[in-house]
Amino acid sequence: MEVKGCRKLRLCSRWTPPSGTLGFMVPLVAVLVVVVLVGLKTPNWLIASNWNWGASAIPGGEMNRSATSSPPAAEGGAFSSEMKQSVTGGGRHEVHLDSLNFHGAASPPPEKIGDSPNSTNPSNTSSSSLFKLSSEINKRSNRLDITEAQLQKARAAIQAAKNTTDGAHAPYYIPTGPVYLNPSAFHRSYLEMEKNFKVYVYEEGEHPIFHNGPCGSIYSIEGYFIYQLEISNFRTRDPKKAHVFFLPFSVASIVHYIFDSTVRKHRWRPLRKTVKDYVDLVARKYPFWNMSLGYDHFMLSCHDWGPELSKSIPWLSKNSIRALCNANTTEGFEPFKDASIPEINLPGGNIKRLLGGPSPSTRSILAFFAGGLHGPIRPILLEHWEKKDLDIQVQRYLPKDVSYYTMLRKSKYCICPSGYEVASPRIVEALYTGCVPVIIKDHYVLPFSDVLNWKSFAVEIPVAEIPNLKKILTGISTRQYIRMQRRGVIARRHFEVNLPPRSYDVFHMILHSVWLRRLNFRLPDVKDF
Repeated sequence: MEVKGCRKLRLCSRWTPPSGTLGFMVPLVAVLVVVVLVGLKTPNWLIASNWNWGASAIPGGEMNRSATSSPPAAEGGAFSSEMKQSVTGGGRHEVHLDSLNFHGAASPPPEKIGDSPNSTNPSNTSSSSLFKLSSEINKRSNRLDITEAQLQKARAAIQAAKNTTDGAHAPYYIPTGPVYLNPSAFHRSYLEMEKNFKVYVYEEGEHPIFHNGPCGSIYSIEGYFIYQLEISNFRTRDPKKAHVFFLPFSVASIVHYIFDSTVRKHRWRPLRKTVKDYVDLVARKYPFWNMSLGYDHFMLSCHDWGPELSKSIPWLSKNSIRALCNANTTEGFEPFKDASIPEINLPGGNIKRLLGGPSPSTRSILAFFAGGLHGPIRPILLEHWEKKDLDIQVQRYLPKDVSYYTMLRKSKYCICPSGYEVASPRIVEALYTGCVPVIIKDHYVLPFSDVLNWKSFAVEIPVAEIPNLKKILTGISTRQYIRMQRRGVIARRHFEVNLPPRSYDVFHMILHSVWLRRLNFRLPDVKDF
């Protein structure tokens, strides 16, 4: 499959000058040869390969971007091995708020003109060439300096709000209480995002794989987010104003339209090639990918194969921000670089008739689960609890006359075990219906966990404790259960799918997760836990 626009990248094999120009070109070429021999020992394109592209506000140092004048391919191209090692060796790292050791999108290390063994001292170049080069550097550096200054200002504002309770600057919802790890810092960060954050969406690609996605299944976040972002105020059509760049492909659509289940050998190849071709296209057409090796780019996927397809381009999986439902740390998910997003099942494409439930005092079932054998955890759950206790109602399939959502609304706790992958829509279904989620998953980074205090409104149980499930739940006092249930109702707003989006809903929370990773720090500090 060829991504639209790839044909334009092919170079013509021969260029023929228009008639009547040869007489003019011969002396011109002669003059250029003399100039090169006498004045320029190093061609401009080689000097340009060591350009510095701006600095970030790192205490004690600066971050510079290097790029070639002719962008290399998305997998590295003309980047030196030292540059690649420096960019991928450490990657993003956790930065504590108190240290203020911030950096923006990570980039190749500074390479000064004349330091490379393949370059010459700039004093040997002509003054006019250096003037043009300096002018171009200043233009690009100024743009990146402005962007970084905006981000640093936002970081400082969030830091100042971290230890305060001042939140009275918004006419709408203000985060407060134990639902949040640090409500003041979250509030300030959210306001800074709404005021400043700009996303550039690449326009290349056609439906149904690009700029499109499912909106009525467990992969609904892909289509919903892509559509809403492209019509939102966060989108900018001026890449110079962008803080991040979005790659608008849907992994669910790639799998649906390209995957062939009958092919066993190399069946991943067409899927990976689609992703690679797209990133190669934007890397060649625009300078932005190669300026940072994808660090200020992000993709979004709710399909289980999202992490795997991101590996089609090494820099996409290692450097870029990946907003994933399948947030499994054993499969390469990095919490301080990647964003965990919720998996939400929208049977009719919206949340009508899904929200709300009775008060905690009228819920007669202690805990509920219904689902078949899927993955390694559910068989253990079914082995110990399937149809063995009226309080713990665990069964594979419900009778046809029993509604799944009705059972959720009758239950105090809703059991949410992993399937083959860690993501599951059951957590959001529990929050929608006022049921306290009981999360049984290993190596799972919960959605928006850099903002939300999940322990305040959900129960997390290790797989080894499944036999003690009833003992653990009955050990929670009625007072504590009611608190958790009410906090879950508060947290629910951050998982709601609204048309159009509303402040603090799931669309804005996904963007906020990307915003935090562009700022590159967590809102709470370790000592806050």
